[in-house]
Amino acid sequence: MKVNKRGILAFGAVAAVSTLTLAGCAAGGAENNSGGDESTDSSLTVWVDAERVDALQGAADAYEEKTGVKVEIVGKDVDTIKDDFIQQVPTGKGPDITMGAHDWLGELSTNGVVAPLELGDSASDYLDVALQASTYDGSVYMLPYAVENIAVLRNADLVAEPATDFADMIAKGKAAGLDQPFVVEQGAEGNPYHLYPFQTAFGAPVFGTDASGSYDAADLQLGSEGGTAFAQWLGEQGAAGVLNTDIDGEIAKQQFLDGKAAFWLTGPWNVGAAVDGGINVEIDPVPSPTDQVASPFAGVKGFFVSSESDNKVAANDFLVNYLGTEDVQLELFKAGNILPALTAAADTAASDPIIAGFQTVGADAVPMPAIPAMGAVWEFWGVAEAAIINGADPAATWQKLADDVAAAIK
Repeated sequence: MKVNKRGILAFGAVAAVSTLTLAGCAAGGAENNSGGDESTDSSLTVWVDAERVDALQGAADAYEEKTGVKVEIVGKDVDTIKDDFIQQVPTGKGPDITMGAHDWLGELSTNGVVAPLELGDSASDYLDVALQASTYDGSVYMLPYAVENIAVLRNADLVAEPATDFADMIAKGKAAGLDQPFVVEQGAEGNPYHLYPFQTAFGAPVFGTDASGSYDAADLQLGSEGGTAFAQWLGEQGAAGVLNTDIDGEIAKQQFLDGKAAFWLTGPWNVGAAVDGGINVEIDPVPSPTDQVASPFAGVKGFFVSSESDNKVAANDFLVNYLGTEDVQLELFKAGNILPALTAAADTAASDPIIAGFQTVGADAVPMPAIPAMGAVWEFWGVAEAAIINGADPAATWQKLADDVAAAIK
């Protein structure tokens, strides 16, 4: 997918042409009961990051006009919003709704601070990965609004065609005269988030899933044959210099901007820097080192209802029938330039080729596990991968990783 600076500037224009023509009840959504079950002087407090206050104000005003329920949009520090929510909900001082990330779900659920949502027929209106990420133990807890994943940025002036697989990517870069054709953020302690697409290509997810499709902490798959094969591949790439723990995020960016690397595995947050740097960028799928698809993690953002809210009916109604509309999701897109979670809004946003490129890669993405056991994985995962890249025995190091994680979970 080719993109130039003009495409970046068009991000806002996609949503700007849309007006907030909000209906009181979206087709197929939950019934609007707030007018009957809530008194007209009731209210909702919604916590969001400062960048999205304005994007939601139109929906808040429309909801109050329709139902009489006042919606107060409160800007919060994104670095403290989760902890503040967990601490304040049990005291009754927290908000009715908070913005957050899907991988908070395990912690929020364990602390008993979130209530399930009723999406009704509107559940089918969302991207599959967004709905999956919003579901925990078989219940939907989050109204998703954005999906984010990594992909390969390619300097099309250095390499004209996408790579067919990982080996082809390296070969194309070498043919272009590059010593380091491919860069990906690592660092001394590794970065398993960025390497996960390659791990999945070896059939080695972190956890299996249960009958409901939720990740199952009892089904740790790191120690599988696929995991060992991935570890062996990591060692080979480290020995060849293709993967390097000396390359952190800033170094990876600079090498791509300087034209020393033709391929950069990163997220949409770095595209602006590449385009501003004059790079002729195209967005490619993650090239697989096997004959299987390389599936990156997807991070999904959305809204949670407090378990202690006195206005859960109104909160559910506001989320499903107002924030779950194409107009509002495009307003949120304009504020953050992240692919909307609602399919109709995502398709509209994808008129920009860069968004379309990430959407295509995201179709193969899998939600980052939100279960509490994931904390034990992060503790050991990156360090083990970095050690293997730097020459440690792949099989033994990977097995120790699996054993350490299993012990920590127990």
